[in-house]
Amino acid sequence: MSAPSASADSPLPDGSPDSVEAAARATRSLQGLSPELTSRVPQLLEAMRSVGTGLELHTTLDRICETAAELADAHYAAIGVVAEDGEGLSDFVYHGIDAETAQRIGRLPDGHQGLLGALIHQPRTLRLADLSADPRSCGFPPHHPPMRTFLGVPIRVQGEIFGNLYLTEKRDGGDFNDYDVHMVRVLATEAGIAIGNARLYEAAKQRERWIDGSVAVTTALLSGSDAEDALAVVAEQARHLADSDAGIVLLPDEEGGMEIVAVSSAEPTGALGVIVPPESRIVADLLEGESVFIDDVASDPRIMTDLARAYGPVMMLPLQSDGRVLGTLVTPRARGARPFSDAERTLATQFASQAALALMMAEAQRDRERLAVYEDRDRIARDLHDLVIQRLFATGMMLESAQRRSVVPEVQVGVGRAVDELDVTIQEIRTAIFALQQGPAEAPSGLRTRVLREINMAAVPLGFKPSHHFVGPVDTVVGELTGKNLIAALREALSNAFRHAQAARIDVVVDSTVVLPDGRHGVRLTVADDGVGIAEGGRRSGLKNLKRRAESLGGDSWYGSGLGEDGGGTTVVWEAPY
Repeated sequence: MSAPSASADSPLPDGSPDSVEAAARATRSLQGLSPELTSRVPQLLEAMRSVGTGLELHTTLDRICETAAELADAHYAAIGVVAEDGEGLSDFVYHGIDAETAQRIGRLPDGHQGLLGALIHQPRTLRLADLSADPRSCGFPPHHPPMRTFLGVPIRVQGEIFGNLYLTEKRDGGDFNDYDVHMVRVLATEAGIAIGNARLYEAAKQRERWIDGSVAVTTALLSGSDAEDALAVVAEQARHLADSDAGIVLLPDEEGGMEIVAVSSAEPTGALGVIVPPESRIVADLLEGESVFIDDVASDPRIMTDLARAYGPVMMLPLQSDGRVLGTLVTPRARGARPFSDAERTLATQFASQAALALMMAEAQRDRERLAVYEDRDRIARDLHDLVIQRLFATGMMLESAQRRSVVPEVQVGVGRAVDELDVTIQEIRTAIFALQQGPAEAPSGLRTRVLREINMAAVPLGFKPSHHFVGPVDTVVGELTGKNLIAALREALSNAFRHAQAARIDVVVDSTVVLPDGRHGVRLTVADDGVGIAEGGRRSGLKNLKRRAESLGGDSWYGSGLGEDGGGTTVVWEAPY
């Protein structure tokens, strides 16, 4: 008995929503057929077994291509994955073309035209003796190998078109016959089942990654990091989870726009501190809690910053919790990259909501800790004022009385010096008390004064006051963004010195006359101590924070030997452009 015939362009039935029944029906149609076809059934069964092995989607597609080429004895095989909107291809997996040839050919087919585009809109079995003669063909790009015979079969996953399986060039130089058509159809049905399983597996793994990322963000935010470090964690996690080129966090500014306050990117972007003006329609949507998805941000007329011109698809997600919009999370991909899928958009939106909740919890926790610190500082200030200063003052009066009674000139001079030292000590304690009683809103705006305030505050836990030196017009040339980060770096360096260095001396230098390696003018902070130095194998989280903060501004940070004997201790250097 001969096999059923198929015309050159045959609209043969291609599966059903019930892919298992379709596979069984296609297999039953082989019963009672010619010996040639029957002899190929074991090969078909082996091909079906091979296709059903494994769960990783792209590996499954590679395996389907290779198996289909072997089954139909074809030189080349490919699978075109139809995009979610049904227009063009989102992926193209091929077999039979080596890497060097593929590189010479260049861009992969997008399915917007030609024979591949026609099969997207008319998904049915298509067999051609000479594809170049078909009026729908648009030819091949340069360096593409010649192809004449063609067989295309749609692949359905749970009744929906997933893509098309293409085979070209029979190895014996002949045409694809009816046996090839039936074999490849059965294989395509089995491929649909395997692809469906792989899709479910990848979706589960993807959800697991996003959940793990949310947990990591929550853990990091509640571990006591400051606000800027917390936002950097959100940006970094979002970048990796969304497979994007950057992770960016923006916060509302006083003028109604949004300021970029955290950036995670493989390459320096210079984006930190950039303001998106309130005139942007996207800013208004984001501040109202609406998500914005753009397939090509570089060509979108609503974008009002030059930074966007380097990117393509982008997700802009409000960090919103309990009706309050804290900021915006942005995850852009490179120009020409695939758009974000519906599943990725949903998972990213959920991640943003979880991150916003974690930010609010972290903010509440920091407020409680800050209140505890202020209460403790008030207690310390009262103790210093009521006990220490009074005792020092009483001691000074006793020494002055002893000085007047002494008849030895050397004793009078020595006691006088001791009294003067006590007066200086009392003044320094009063300065420390003033610093302890200041709230963050009372912080003066001048960079020099803010540096002195940090030094005075550090003097209390250190037990001594670090020395300081300013070079150049610090207050007039250093911008607010760089100044804010320099203060944070100074606080980090002094904190590290107090917790780890066991130092007896700390020198702080702020130099605004520095010329950076790239020729730009900048400011350099140097904090040197005579402590125990950095232990081998010890944690470097504080130093990494300093370096990351400097690099985000286009600067750098490093450390070296300190002020002690033979270079003992540590010197931390932090620099950035104005």
